[in-house]
Amino acid sequence: MRSSELDYDLPQELVAQHPVEPRDASRLLVHDRATGAIRHRSFGDLPDELDGELVVVNDTRVVPARLDLRRASGGEVEVLLLEPLEGDEWEALARPSRRLRAGELLAVRGEARLRQAYNACVDSTQALSRAGTATVELLEALGDGRWRVRLGGEPAGAVPLPPYIETPLDDPERYQTVFSKSTGSAAAPTAGLHFTPELLARVDHERVTLHVGLDTFRPLTVETVEEHELHGERYSVEQSACARIAAAERVLAVGTTTTRVLETLARGAPREGRSHLFITPGYEFRRVDALLTNFHLPRTTLLALVMAFAGIETTRDLYALAIAEGYRFYSFGDAMLIL
Repeated sequence: MRSSELDYDLPQELVAQHPVEPRDASRLLVHDRATGAIRHRSFGDLPDELDGELVVVNDTRVVPARLDLRRASGGEVEVLLLEPLEGDEWEALARPSRRLRAGELLAVRGEARLRQAYNACVDSTQALSRAGTATVELLEALGDGRWRVRLGGEPAGAVPLPPYIETPLDDPERYQTVFSKSTGSAAAPTAGLHFTPELLARVDHERVTLHVGLDTFRPLTVETVEEHELHGERYSVEQSACARIAAAERVLAVGTTTTRVLETLARGAPREGRSHLFITPGYEFRRVDALLTNFHLPRTTLLALVMAFAGIETTRDLYALAIAEGYRFYSFGDAMLIL
């Protein structure tokens, strides 16, 4: 499949710059694959669209991972923590990366602002007991702007909003799902952002964990989808959740990250590990029967997964319809339910 087949044109005004309130007031485009029917609903109507499906969510929590740093020479560097490694080491993205050298020690700039952003992400009493990130040591260049780094202190940066969101968040918790629990992601599982506690209580649900890293949001830069390399992302699932998911008559995956966990397990993988599963058109789904997802950027593995589930042409038609109907796109945008 050529990467260009994942392209589409989106008017800039449809890129959602802020979340709607309340969370479940976002719009929901429903497509029934069996009948071809299409319905325009509110996300709060989700329980009315279900027919006994077990709803599975990703309970990962976003790390305050965007660090504003300064080199000894005075140059500014932005570091995005991607994944904890051993001890105090992390995999990270750094920019501009070309001039950086292993062994450099980067210091936090604007520490008061960063502490304020961090404190807003966690309980205040907990925050007072933590030392903020003071330094980042560059240990090894990993390619493509990625570095192995050593962190001095706890991650104490800003919420790592995607670059297409230009409006600052008043409340950093709005980039966390209401069911977030296990800290470790560099980005939110955005399909889950639409749930309120009350709505979640109205559906039969289970949790899995996949910590969103570089693989989820890195765009395709190669000519064909098959040439794209996945580095893998960490996941874990409780034994009780595994049993319920395996026994469910139908499963609704909330988001592409949840889908990858479910399909990884369905292929005999252990309950904890790294998922390198790359789902593209032609893939045979073994456990996911319905998919709830946001509208994704062009040339991404996320869009390739949706096309694998709904069909290439059907996905194109649904995206064209969503654009014509003025749906909001990307992380803070509206959602689509594919039954």
